[in-house]
Order: sequence, then structure tokens, then C-alpha cells
Amino acid sequence: MKTEYTESGGYLQRDMQGWLNYYGIAEMKSTMEDWNGWLRRRIRMYIWKQWKKPKTRVENLKKLGMPEWQAYRNGNTRKGYWAVAGSGILNHTITNERLAHRGYYDISEAYKSMHLI
Repeated sequence: MKTEYTESGGYLQRDMQGWLNYYGIAEMKSTMEDWNGWLRRRIRMYIWKQWKKPKTRVENLKKLGMPEWQAYRNGNTRKGYWAVAGSGILNHTITNERLAHRGYYDISEAYKSMHLI
């Protein structure tokens, strides 16, 4: 599953690190966790948008381990990008571990290590 996220992820990580260094002195653990969840969802939406056609979506969902009947049903969904990104369709296939493996910068974990919580 090659996506352009790997190329643009560097810019995202750089910006997030800069933001964290600037605002990191504040006590905002829950805000960081909320933003982290929002960013993951946004990245999943970005990946779903890149797949454009239902045929591509079905193929990629199958590559990610989804059963064929379920991949066909979910790949042809009429839900919007944001709804799909927040549903189980992508949460169970593009997991947090897969995002981390692809280079996702976990701002919540970086904040925790900065504050030694």
C-alpha cells in the first residue's frame, strides 16, 4: 500500500514538532490526545480519498486483510470521506500501529515524553 502520505508525512511531522516545541510548556494532555485522534482520522481520510475508485478501494481493503465480501460492501459505500475515516471500515484496516509503522508522528506520545507523565 504505497501512498503519498509517506512523502507528505515529513512536512506534517516537522510542523507538529515545531508546534509542540512552541506550545509544549502548557498543560494540555487531553487536548493533545484529542488532536492526535483528529489527525489520525484526517490521515485515514486522505488515504481513502487517494483510492478514488470503488475498485481500487476494494482491492486495497482486501490487501489490508478485510474479507472479500466485506471489502466489496465497504469499498462501494456511499458514505462521505470523513464518515468513512471515522467508521470501522478504516479503523480496523488502517490501524494506529500501521500508521506508526508508516511514519506517523504521535504528538500525544511526544508530549508525554516531553512532560515525563
